[in-house]
Amino acid sequence: MIYTPESLLRHPLKLFKQMWQDLLASRELARRLMVRDISAQYRQSFLGIIWAFLPPIFMATGFTLASNANVINVGKTDLPYPAYVMFSTALWQTFVEALNGPVQAVTVAKPMLARVNFPREALILAKMGEVFFNFAIKLILIVALFIWFHVSVSWTVILTPIALVHLVLFGTFIGIFLAPFGVLYQDVSKALTLFTGFWLFLTPVVYSVPDAGTFGFLVKLNPVTPLLVTARELATTGVVSEPWRFWIVSVITIAGLLLTWIGFRLAMPYVVERVSS
Repeated sequence: MIYTPESLLRHPLKLFKQMWQDLLASRELARRLMVRDISAQYRQSFLGIIWAFLPPIFMATGFTLASNANVINVGKTDLPYPAYVMFSTALWQTFVEALNGPVQAVTVAKPMLARVNFPREALILAKMGEVFFNFAIKLILIVALFIWFHVSVSWTVILTPIALVHLVLFGTFIGIFLAPFGVLYQDVSKALTLFTGFWLFLTPVVYSVPDAGTFGFLVKLNPVTPLLVTARELATTGVVSEPWRFWIVSVITIAGLLLTWIGFRLAMPYVVERVSS
């Protein structure tokens, strides 16, 4: 396959056709990469699958103790607070995994990228599959938690996957944009760790959405907020508080994902050439 400005930029219909063909062709390779990565992830760990449960449990325990001691004011939540934090943490971790996935996949695959010609989309699809698999593991804890605290769910729980998919796509959109830079500069991965740590505090994971003030404005301006909150509301109360914000971010996500996919295809040949030289 030859990547040139002539073939990719001046013939958009040909470009989109090629993108679609490569996406379809990458499915089997993506499945194999996903199985390999998931197997390695849990096989090389003593606690294995338990690691999927530990972060939300520790976070819920810590913030519940802080809330009971009046160290922090989390506001009124629709769920018992431990269930609220664990569910929200699982959603947040899913977003962060989707965000880091493309950067990690392309960085780890640098030797293969330089030697083997294959659809680069396979790397992204494999990571997305891994993200959904990890959330499925966390879902076991969430269901058990809801049963323990007698949390009632609405019929809208069947719509929760829609919001979850949009949350994953938003993280993937940002991750694909950063992936070429992540191959060239290790600073990207380090900066992501710092940035997502700060981003967490602007997302209503351990507190309810503030109604007013500068902080409340920043939380509502955060694009993750409507996606995460909508997923949580669909699974529990069934009442979506701000559907228009959710759909605005979703439309931006789909458009941004398409543009970054094009940019990814344009950039990767030059990135591979630079890292292999």
